[in-house]
Amino acid sequence: MPIAPSTFYEHVDRAPSRRQVRDETLKTQIARVHAANYGVYGARKVWLALNREGIAVARCTVERLMAELGLTGAVRGKTKRTTIADPAAPRPAYLVQRRFAPPAPNRLWVADLKCRRRHLKSYADLRIMPMTSAMVCSGKAFGAVWSA
Repeated sequence: MPIAPSTFYEHVDRAPSRRQVRDETLKTQIARVHAANYGVYGARKVWLALNREGIAVARCTVERLMAELGLTGAVRGKTKRTTIADPAAPRPAYLVQRRFAPPAPNRLWVADLKCRRRHLKSYADLRIMPMTSAMVCSGKAFGAVWSA
């Protein structure tokens, strides 16, 4: 989208807003309080400490600025672990190539894996079926609303 050069230079030369100036001063205070407490204080305790020191700031502001700084508090219990794929690892071949009409039965099978939580437990729901099934071709096998 083209914009006028005067608009661009006005934006570049604009002085920082009051919020930006206050954010910069608060960031140093937040980092100081977080580091003084061994990096275990979360947003709530940092907010309380700043208000005790006489620095009036909203809790949501502390949360936003801590997220910008990458600061987090200590987490009790287990932390959530997710799989991080190795970008250098070889990937399996993409055999379907967007051809969802197999030439004969038992030539193409599809799978759907869903992880569900129920009654404080996790379950894996795996469905495997041939692509020639009418339910798969209509998209109703996996709860989708598309058609092939």
